Amino acid sequence: MDDDQPQHEGLEARIATAILPTLGQLGYELVRVQVSGKERPVVQIMADRVDEATFRVEDCEIISHAVGAVLDVEDPIRSEWSLEVSSAGIDRPLTRVKDWNRYAGQLATVDLQVPQDNRRRLRGIALGADAQEIRIRLEDGTELVVPRGNIRRAKLVLTDELIEHSAALAAVADARRAALEPPVEVDESAEAPEVEEEAPPAPRRRSTPKRN
Repeated sequence: MDDDQPQHEGLEARIATAILPTLGQLGYELVRVQVSGKERPVVQIMADRVDEATFRVEDCEIISHAVGAVLDVEDPIRSEWSLEVSSAGIDRPLTRVKDWNRYAGQLATVDLQVPQDNRRRLRGIALGADAQEIRIRLEDGTELVVPRGNIRRAKLVLTDELIEHSAALAAVADARRAALEPPVEVDESAEAPEVEEEAPPAPRRRSTPKRN
């Protein structure tokens, strides 16, 4: 597994630790775990494909079933809970070093745990990151280096430039994925086999696929 993982605490950290091996085996990366609500908590899992190709509804369904099974066994929440799985979206959270470097040059906002230079919220151009720090150029031209441990939340800002950048990244990844997939041979002379109808699978009580 890649050591560049999003930082979580408490319950979210326990959930992330439990599901990371399964996600990796299926070809996905964890972007964020977020638990919201008290009476019936919602566990939100945000993920990427390892090959960086376009994230589809089918990916949400695969992750939902696999992660749901893991959490049913681990049982990190004693009360009733529900599961939502989604892609990171275009205006994605910046949770890993690779996110900061992949989207360097794009507009981002950062909320800090502790104010830095009398600022608790930063807005500016992402300049990259390493394991310890992120770099950002504020709108007034000031460049700041922020410890990753002081970041409460960071995400990209939706702009035309970001949409173009994301589309270009996805196109390259999709083309690379298509080149690696073997061609499907179709025997047009063969008759289609008869398929018996099966009852649709029962919906998971705790899993609700979702896509941004």
